[in-house]
Amino acid sequence: MFSFFKKKKIVAHLKLSGVIGNAGKFKQGIDFAGQEELIKKAFSLKKAACVAISINSPGGSPVQSHLIYSFIREQAKKHKKKVIVFAEDVAASGGYLISCAGDEIYANSSSIIGSIGVIYSSFGFTELIKKIGVERRVHTAGKNKSTLDPFLEEKNEDIERLKSIQLDLHKDFIDVVEKSRGSKLNKSDVELFSGEFWSGSKAKNLGLIDGTGNAHEILKDKFGEDVIIKKFEKSKGWLSQKLSSSSNQVDQIASILDERSIWQRYGF
Repeated sequence: MFSFFKKKKIVAHLKLSGVIGNAGKFKQGIDFAGQEELIKKAFSLKKAACVAISINSPGGSPVQSHLIYSFIREQAKKHKKKVIVFAEDVAASGGYLISCAGDEIYANSSSIIGSIGVIYSSFGFTELIKKIGVERRVHTAGKNKSTLDPFLEEKNEDIERLKSIQLDLHKDFIDVVEKSRGSKLNKSDVELFSGEFWSGSKAKNLGLIDGTGNAHEILKDKFGEDVIIKKFEKSKGWLSQKLSSSSNQVDQIASILDERSIWQRYGF
């Protein structure tokens, strides 16, 4: 008879979408500086039963990924709030690293999950500049300052140095995943840390996520049909929109192509 007076549960819902890192002017991506205040506000909602985070990202900067992951865990501990992460189209590479900040992770059965690895890609133009008669001149203080210059021949020692750094970054990534997922990980089936990525259904079997479903369904199931979902989203102000629309078109196109190339690794 007193159900009318029963308080509705409140959930703070934060959305992170885009390539991770500083991709250019007025980017619509994810970095720590751009998300810090929004994350703080979501966790500061005192009546919230938990903080839900929807993520849609193919990855990007390892440093920014770690900063956001660590800050979410710090805020969760400070405010004693559970974190539930929902992967949308993609939670791969740095996108999955951030997802590991969740006490629980969910995804659509068709989401792309994983890509626990480190990549560096570039081009080599040495033969091209020879054909067009261009001479490359580089002067450095420090013999390794021109490491992996695309206009110079690759050196084995440069490649080995790069691989050593990649192994360090990969280990950091693996440590985060193992700390987050622990005994939930199923390592008997495939090599989880090879850089491979999987569908949401397969990722559940591998222990990379806890289940499949969308945010509204799962939050209603956990907190009741009348749960109030308080959204925290980064708004784009009038001035930012105006400046973005009038900024250099070449810069915009280059930024879009760069971001698009990262998304297309996963078929989007």
